[in-house]
Amino acid sequence: MRIAVLGAGAMGGTVAALLARAGHEVEVTARGPNLAAIAEHGIRLSGAWGEYTAAVLAGPRLTVSPGLAIVATKAMDAAAVVRENADVLAGVPLVVIQNGLGGLESVIEAAGGSDVVGALSMLAASYVAPGEITVTAAAHTYVGSAHGSPAAAQAAASVLNTALPTSVVDNFEGARWTKLLVNQVNALPAITGTSVQAVIDDPRLRRIMTRSMRETARVGLARGVRFATLQGITPLAVWALAHAPLWVGERVPRGIRKYLGDVPNPASTLQSIRRGQPSEIDFLNGAVVEQALGTDVATPVNRTLTDLVHEVERTGRHLSTDEVVARVSPVVE
Repeated sequence: MRIAVLGAGAMGGTVAALLARAGHEVEVTARGPNLAAIAEHGIRLSGAWGEYTAAVLAGPRLTVSPGLAIVATKAMDAAAVVRENADVLAGVPLVVIQNGLGGLESVIEAAGGSDVVGALSMLAASYVAPGEITVTAAAHTYVGSAHGSPAAAQAAASVLNTALPTSVVDNFEGARWTKLLVNQVNALPAITGTSVQAVIDDPRLRRIMTRSMRETARVGLARGVRFATLQGITPLAVWALAHAPLWVGERVPRGIRKYLGDVPNPASTLQSIRRGQPSEIDFLNGAVVEQALGTDVATPVNRTLTDLVHEVERTGRHLSTDEVVARVSPVVE
């Protein structure tokens, strides 16, 4: 099948390379040095799914109408890239691989009459250089109907499953909230300039991360979300995060630490900062703050972490653990 991947960063590049390895004709959109590198030598993939160089068609915009398109840009860029390629995407099913809340909705609005399928990928990948990606943790991808026929989700899963393990979830909104909870691993590495593993291994930073996860769980439950099981995080674990003592909730980041393994993972927010690009923090921790409006749940930790990530983006200076603790401690319960 001819497949388009809009955005060839860490996630999009990984998916594009795996689809090409599975025998699909793949066209990607990219810009700047990344586009130049892909045009010159393809996408070089290494790590948990082995080494492979994918020869793909690449350009700033799509040139041919595909049978399936995958939107893998940052959430704030998703709608714009769909509109930029509207001439070749009319009627084409779209799979939107997004972190956080908001990006999927913007694509649904921009997509016209196309079926839109939501996707959540639990794999961890690092953009190490233009055209070069390392998968630090191989994991499952989950899809669900977001706008259009549920059959579109089944069809998309069938295609993706030829390249990477993928399954359909009925409760996609609940799955999205569980992934939002998992994505609480992003802020502290971005703030400190360290890996997810280093943050979770630090008892003081792990407690802050757990508090941000607790706020996420409480907000979702207050909004009536039925959290879905993802990567071993069950609805019971979410309930424990919301209601049990903090040390019990710490089992969640510890579990994430275990499945990530020992290859340092910077997470996507820190990768964006290192590349001088705006991060998705407003769609992650910022989304928790926004979703808390109208509920009786306070989100001071998520608000503070969002502000600190923006501070690092503005100043280019990461904070030490002592500085982070000093900034967060006054706001915790």
